Amino acid sequence: MLFLSRSDLEKLLSMREVIESVERAFLELYNGKAKVPLRIMIEIEKYNGFILYMPSFLGDSEALAVKVVSLYPENTKKGLPTVLASILLNDPKTGVPLALMEGTYITAMRTGAASGVATKYLARKDSKIVGIIGAGVQARTQLWAVYEVRDIEKTLVYDINPENAKKFAEEMSKKFGIEIKTVESAKEAVEKSDILIVATTAREPVVKGEWIREGTHINSIGWVGRNARELDSETVRRSKLVVDSKEGALNEAGDIIIPMKEGVIEESHIYAELGEIVAGVKKGREDNKEITLFKSVGLAIEDAITAKLAYEKALERGVGTNVEF
Repeated sequence: MLFLSRSDLEKLLSMREVIESVERAFLELYNGKAKVPLRIMIEIEKYNGFILYMPSFLGDSEALAVKVVSLYPENTKKGLPTVLASILLNDPKTGVPLALMEGTYITAMRTGAASGVATKYLARKDSKIVGIIGAGVQARTQLWAVYEVRDIEKTLVYDINPENAKKFAEEMSKKFGIEIKTVESAKEAVEKSDILIVATTAREPVVKGEWIREGTHINSIGWVGRNARELDSETVRRSKLVVDSKEGALNEAGDIIIPMKEGVIEESHIYAELGEIVAGVKKGREDNKEITLFKSVGLAIEDAITAKLAYEKALERGVGTNVEF
């Protein structure tokens, strides 16, 4: 069995290739070629954490994998990532374990890639300014993905911890050679953006609908369960709402569940799943004035196809460590 560490994966995966793979996975899902059981979630109330078990199989891509991922928002106080994960990839023909790999990096890459796919179909073609709320690990791959699908000239970043925002701006401006500025409020980031990335562990809204200007596209990836959210109800109401999985969003996304409970929106407010748009069954952005929102809860197919890509590239390049199982 092949073991792939984070440093191995950083050498193997490019965002452009992951976006292409994730887009293909959504198409397979729409075409009924994927098996994706609703993930099992265990809440560890004592430590304010979640553990999720996420299996999936993509028939055309022959990607069979299970991810175990944890979400512990308070890990930042301990100097640890809020998201930690591992992925086991199996051979669908025999069930033999093929690879065990660090899953936190893959989670960040595939989550960014899913937003990249959504941005490709939903953001205005002339989008130039990206606003970011939450300057953690996820925000880095979110910006990377948006940068791959739009000609971005400037980025504004806000974090509740100004030092995090400053570090993000310094690091990512070097990586992409674009202007990245810190701002003093979430409101400023929202009001000046063509594309807004919201990647927080907030339990109460950090974005208000009244701040959002016409034509904005929003990628919301913060997720802390049914009873918490990072967007207010007005943001969701004003938006053309696209989700990665309707079943997953209605079961897990407080950003959608709470406005439904308030009577602000109904289930029919969900315009489409991303796979429907990729398949061309429903249109993405239809004019330059509509506000579009992609709400992501994360799908195991994204992990499986990214893990398969990493494994294949590792075999080609001779990367990784072979271990006895």
